[in-house]
Amino acid sequence: MSVNLEKLEGNVVALEIEIEETRMSQAVEKAYQKVSKKVNIPGFRKGKAPRAIVERHVGKEYLNEEALDEVVPEAYFAAVQETGIEPIDKPKVEVVQLEEGKPVIIKATVEVKPEVELGEYIGLEVEKPETEINDEDVINELESLRQRHAQLINVEEGPAELNDTTVIDFEGFVDGVAFPGGAGTDYSLELGSGSFIPGFEEQLVGAKVGETKDVNVKFPEDYHAAELAGKDAVFKVTVKAIKRKEMAELDDEFAKDVSEFESLEELKNDILNRLKQAATQQADMKLKDALVDKAVENSKVEVPEVMIQQKIDNMLQNFAQRLSMQGMKLEDYLKYTNSDMDTIKADYRPAAEKGVKMDLVLEAIAAKENITFTDEDVDAKIEEMAKQYNSEPAVLRQWIENGGNLEPLKNSIKIDKTVELLQEKAVIK
Repeated sequence: MSVNLEKLEGNVVALEIEIEETRMSQAVEKAYQKVSKKVNIPGFRKGKAPRAIVERHVGKEYLNEEALDEVVPEAYFAAVQETGIEPIDKPKVEVVQLEEGKPVIIKATVEVKPEVELGEYIGLEVEKPETEINDEDVINELESLRQRHAQLINVEEGPAELNDTTVIDFEGFVDGVAFPGGAGTDYSLELGSGSFIPGFEEQLVGAKVGETKDVNVKFPEDYHAAELAGKDAVFKVTVKAIKRKEMAELDDEFAKDVSEFESLEELKNDILNRLKQAATQQADMKLKDALVDKAVENSKVEVPEVMIQQKIDNMLQNFAQRLSMQGMKLEDYLKYTNSDMDTIKADYRPAAEKGVKMDLVLEAIAAKENITFTDEDVDAKIEEMAKQYNSEPAVLRQWIENGGNLEPLKNSIKIDKTVELLQEKAVIK
């Protein structure tokens, strides 16, 4: 087999592949053996008819097509390996020559990864992100703990206040007509949470248990239900209960109740350490993102449309998986948000285009700097992931391999090492 590579416009190349006549003859013979066992030819048992008879029965062209189905993919992938190209889409294949006694010649046209013109990526200057944690941050975290562990106490008398939780029955009307999905019973609503239409919760402040009142609101212009968007509505609301948060005092007893520590001081120190660790990790991520952004900005590459679409498809798949983990299908999400696939794809496009360009630039840097990794690096990464997923490393590895995700994992390790190189060589102010 011989291969000639021709670069066409853009990132498209053409491979002219010459396949030996003997290889084609072998494939035709194999096709004959296969077809003869399937067709019924009068006077012959299946698989026993001579080749000339089978050819007359099904046609020589049919046997050639069967042979090409075997030979062409084999030759194409061999040509890809020989030339070292990196296809990013399916090839368009045409048969240039198919004559008995002569080599078969095919032409495969395919789009490949674009060449990256790397700019400056060593010695990039970036500012170190702020990581300072102060007493106010600790106090805010303690207050959040108090909120999460607060008890709801029934308010028998007196009006509802902001941040109270009301238990309500409600029904909504537009132009005096009840609309679907606008009613609920025994619904717990925290006043001030912003979970209902703007203006709804504020009008319940001051209401008392047993009171029924009209709440007048206007649906937002961009409301997910198009038939209600921009419409005035009246909700008849009955307040059945009012619950108010009762928060514990910040003392040693509180620390014992919400943590493994015996004193409030120990809890504060633990919160301080955790906040510092989180701030350091976040600062490190911001630093790396800034370095990658600069390296990408300094480089030149034409991002192929097909790679953008592939990235968008991956993002959609990941989003659908996250929805599935929450018990929702993508189709239901689209219906609920009054959206469609074209809109979501358009929203994803800027991030997808940026992501593809970043991948291409980092891969080019990895190749230029000869970034490598070992089996131990892969084991360490899987072990790290296993801890995050609370799984056994061997079980997680099997799951990764079965899903065909081992190579992407290896590539992510190489990319991580490339980013670490940028950080090691950076000038951090």
